[in-house]
Amino acid sequence: QVQLVESGGGLVQPGESLRLSCAASINIFNTDTTGWYRQAPGKQREFVAAVSTGRTIEYADSVTGRFTISRDTAKNTVYLQMSSLTPEDTAVYYCNLFRTWPTRRDYWGQGTQVTVSS
Repeated sequence: QVQLVESGGGLVQPGESLRLSCAASINIFNTDTTGWYRQAPGKQREFVAAVSTGRTIEYADSVTGRFTISRDTAKNTVYLQMSSLTPEDTAVYYCNLFRTWPTRRDYWGQGTQVTVSS
């Protein structure tokens, strides 16, 4: 059974930083898209950031310049470095691995809570 295990969430004050990690129980291929999504209370899950084929990186407008996504395929781990956090960043953050080769698969982690509050 494939597992994506997130860690690193917690309670921080506005302006502080956090780094989330997502450890995959399978090898991450260069052709995989790995990303982060988040869901705030009462809202739909939304895209945050992703690394896709050829290391193309995309960010949601709301986090551009503050968040950095990276992945270490040797460790099968994806990271999300978050800085200048605001209360609007409060959400459950989910790791995603989307695979198109050799077969199409879509894997999700269980989520990690990030709370930004003074």
